[in-house]
Amino acid sequence: MEGGATLADKAEFKECLRLTWSQPYILQLVFSAGIGGLLFGYDTGVISGALLYIRDDFTAVEKSTVLRETIVSMAVAGAIVGAGFGGWMNDKFGRKPSILIADSLFLAGALIMALAPTPFVIIIGRIFVGLGVGMASMTAPLYISEASPARIRGALVSTNGLLITGGQFMAYLINLAFTKVKGTWRWMLGIAGLPAFIQFILMCMLPESPRWLYRQDRKEEAEAILRKIYPAAEVEEEIDSMRRSIEHEKQLEGSIGEQSLVGKLTKALSSKVVRRGLMAGVIAQVAQQFVGINTVMYYSPTIVQLAGFASNNTAMALSLITSGLNAIGSIVSMFFVDRAGRRRLMIISLVGIVLWLAVLGGTFLGAAHHAPPVSDLETRVFANQTCPEYSPSARWNCMNCLKAQSTCGFCAHGGNKLLPGACLAAGEASRRTCHAGNREFYTEGCPNNFGWLALVALGAYIVSYSPGMGTVPWIVNSEIYPLRFRGVCGGIAAVANWVSNLIVTQTFLSLTKALGTSATFFLFCAVSFFALVVVFFTVPETKGLQFEEVEKMLGEKDYKPWKRYRPDVSSKGRDIGLSVP
Repeated sequence: MEGGATLADKAEFKECLRLTWSQPYILQLVFSAGIGGLLFGYDTGVISGALLYIRDDFTAVEKSTVLRETIVSMAVAGAIVGAGFGGWMNDKFGRKPSILIADSLFLAGALIMALAPTPFVIIIGRIFVGLGVGMASMTAPLYISEASPARIRGALVSTNGLLITGGQFMAYLINLAFTKVKGTWRWMLGIAGLPAFIQFILMCMLPESPRWLYRQDRKEEAEAILRKIYPAAEVEEEIDSMRRSIEHEKQLEGSIGEQSLVGKLTKALSSKVVRRGLMAGVIAQVAQQFVGINTVMYYSPTIVQLAGFASNNTAMALSLITSGLNAIGSIVSMFFVDRAGRRRLMIISLVGIVLWLAVLGGTFLGAAHHAPPVSDLETRVFANQTCPEYSPSARWNCMNCLKAQSTCGFCAHGGNKLLPGACLAAGEASRRTCHAGNREFYTEGCPNNFGWLALVALGAYIVSYSPGMGTVPWIVNSEIYPLRFRGVCGGIAAVANWVSNLIVTQTFLSLTKALGTSATFFLFCAVSFFALVVVFFTVPETKGLQFEEVEKMLGEKDYKPWKRYRPDVSSKGRDIGLSVP
């Protein structure tokens, strides 16, 4: 899944470099906790390549798209539970124990997957990894934020977002490195336990979050940690600032009255301000997933094969490009979101997404119409391995062969892959026999001349998505809720994001089988267009507004999200509360 991002300006990054150089303890804290973001990104990327080889090793996985989807999506399901449980763990036991437990779960999951004798055991390992990812995805940024000097906090938390995309890129590189090693996918999935183990060791040597300690009345411990983080001249000022901030938080919590989740939620939803903010936040998060990004991140090599590239190695090498573009887009967003504005960047992003999904759908449609025929003469060469459903009287092409209920593959012509080929029963024996004749064996997509256009459209889709819909929904959610309800509202929006992610990852391959690849991308195109319309009419611009000004904007009688809000200068800094029923 795509992670959240926190913005920082250029001056903050310069100050970050200066301060971490003079106070290396800060860098140690951030690097150690930031490995959680790396693990998050690595898990997202690694399964996309490993799935190709799991499919080759287990006939049941090759024959069942639902089983493949389940292997991928169970980590997402685990992350939903892990994120919810992690919130309670963070408050009850602290940030450090939560990260240690997340590492333990991730390490256990990596070992289970590496040693898995059956697909069912791989799924168990994926659930363990998902629990760890869910806990780490919310705890690592929190720990970094609370252990960072205020003036460089945004820059340091931003590194967590960069590590997520960096982890995805690293996963594709590692996938590529292990393609020729015996046990391919076992190494790909198992090696994820190494950074989890390193983080566990490093975190054992680091302190708890000073802010959490202070809230637990362990003030001396908190102050001792702050003295390691801040220069001597700034320590007392920071301790006083933290004291005032925590007192303010407790005052806000007291103003809510209700401490139970249901009570907080009921009180929040009774306010027009919160309802409008929550609508915008949840819609932004759901739209982020329903435009189909995680079909690309989780199934990128499979999509490349659907485009007509049969080789696993080629599919993973080309997928490296999409991961690199995603990482670059995350960096671009950090420099443009405060110039272009959140709303404008999301809308521009969605326009590009709709356009390139339409191109992708059209490309796959053209490839299907020009699929090479199945030749009875070619098929007879492999008499004992012919697809059970194939009949010489039927006028089949490659697409008909791949859609056969008994799971079949297309063995391309040895001289020219666009000439008529053979339709064989899918399996390792058929694959080896086909390759022995210097032919390519296709099980996902058919050979065609449109493959490179599909890759260009896929890259353009990533470039459109990453700087806008990739990061902005998280930024909007960090700005649009009143402070005293930010925890419960942010949690609802995050769960909406994870659940949407689960729906997309659990259905993508089934949709390609039921509707066809082109129709599936046209469906995502239509959903993205609908998201564009809904975002236009529900998500306001929060660029340059103080939290109090955002609250006032949402509470106005003539509130219209598509109109730019002009704050009253005289009201700046005033806490307007939740007076609007």
